[in-house]
Amino acid sequence: MDIQLKRGLLEVCVLAAIKNRDSYGYQIVKDIKPCVEISESTLYPILRRLENAELLTVRSVEHSGRLRKYYHITPAGLERIRVFQEEWKEILSIYQFITREDDSHE
Repeated sequence: MDIQLKRGLLEVCVLAAIKNRDSYGYQIVKDIKPCVEISESTLYPILRRLENAELLTVRSVEHSGRLRKYYHITPAGLERIRVFQEEWKEILSIYQFITREDDSHE
């Protein structure tokens, strides 16, 4: 898969993972895992990019004597998911065009 396409898809997956509730890195990896394999070393740069783009915010909470970062989606992050859903309709149309049965060779 094209690396830029995959990167964009992973970013939207991360936003979707925190859409309904704040979460932290390890939990995000677990939530996304049924859909796509992602490691924490891949996740954290994505989280930083999303934070820099103001698509999510971060807060630190003490948990078992350590600080745990919780990620919260912003209105801009929710809008990014909505835009992705619209873009996906076009991607599906392109996929259907590419994979259609070729009747012109009969």
